Amino acid sequence: MACKIDRIYNNLDEKGVRVLVDRIWPRGISKDKANLDYWLKDIAPSSELRKWFNHEPSKFEEFKEKYKQELES
Repeated sequence: MACKIDRIYNNLDEKGVRVLVDRIWPRGISKDKANLDYWLKDIAPSSELRKWFNHEPSKFEEFKEKYKQELES
């Protein structure tokens, strides 16, 4: 089975199962327009980890490890 990762704002009409993995609902997208099958906020990175990472590419490797630890616990 193929899996594609994309931002919720892209390809809103694309076919397939759509899953949102985020604790916060995205701004500017209604639940109808999002066309989601699942919203898995419980497996998203914690707010603390997300804020620490702050979308800084230099922290990505450490972010991955910390996120794996969160998922395992």
